[in-house]
Amino acid sequence: MVKLSDGVSGTNAAEDPLDSYSATVIRVAETVTPHVAAIEMTGNGRNGRFRVGAGSAVLFTSDGYLVTNAHVVGAAGKGHAVFADGSRTAVEVVGADRLSDLAIVHGKAPTAPPAEFGDAELLKVGQLVIAVGNPLGLSGSVTAGVVSGLGRSIPVWSGRNRRVIEDVIQTDAALNAGSSGGALADAHGRIVGINTAVAGAGLGLAVPINATSRRIIASLLSDGRVRRAYLGLVNTPVQLPVSSVVRTGHRDGLLVVEVLPQSPAERAGLRAGDVLLSVGRKSVSNAESLQKLLFSEAIGAPLEISALRDGTELHVVAIPQEMTENQ
Repeated sequence: MVKLSDGVSGTNAAEDPLDSYSATVIRVAETVTPHVAAIEMTGNGRNGRFRVGAGSAVLFTSDGYLVTNAHVVGAAGKGHAVFADGSRTAVEVVGADRLSDLAIVHGKAPTAPPAEFGDAELLKVGQLVIAVGNPLGLSGSVTAGVVSGLGRSIPVWSGRNRRVIEDVIQTDAALNAGSSGGALADAHGRIVGINTAVAGAGLGLAVPINATSRRIIASLLSDGRVRRAYLGLVNTPVQLPVSSVVRTGHRDGLLVVEVLPQSPAERAGLRAGDVLLSVGRKSVSNAESLQKLLFSEAIGAPLEISALRDGTELHVVAIPQEMTENQ
């Protein structure tokens, strides 16, 4: 008698790599989904309150503070959040930072536990990540993928003004507008990024949870805003050729993709194609290392910049200005 195949050949089903992958995604989704709420921001109109924006948010404290995207809250001051278990709370905006696309809202203490933050600095290209959102009516929307790129610097439009979101994580995990503000988690269920769909459909981007974003969150919690120094550069990490490594002692740098018009970087003489080696006498090899130097204490202070241009090292001095809503 011919025995029919049970669909598993040569290995036990429990050892199938696809089953292992699925088990990881399922475990992370079950861990992270309770932390992620749907939020709807509202404003006052002649006919009562109306929706201003909507997306997702991640609970990160036991007393009701959630982190989301600045573009989700927009100019609204109030709204409500709904968790996966159906619990609902009114929320108020504590503060927003458009440069990082992060915002903090606060509601009453929820029944859901707070999320555990990880460290995006430990991520590697190719690493598994899981995106969890809570679009209104679609609780626990989960997509999985890998880290496609790190340290990206993305220019985006806000109305008629263009700004730059620094140091984003690029992933092939599919996102939609309703997932903006949701969680990007690693295989251990730790939150390593806050998803953002601000750059448009088809791009999986997330604001990293790292030392800089933790500082931004702390400033939003304490002051409701973040004072930032502005250079006006769009950049991406790059490895230097061997000849440049030998000559400069730097292995990595930041390739200047674009210099924004009338910016401190343009006034200092920097151009697209330059490779930044050091800023303020500190080596820069990713957007995170540059961002650390551009908080309030850098505003108006001379900043020495070392760069490569066509293989030749040059030194310029920029005077960062305070970041405004239009930048």
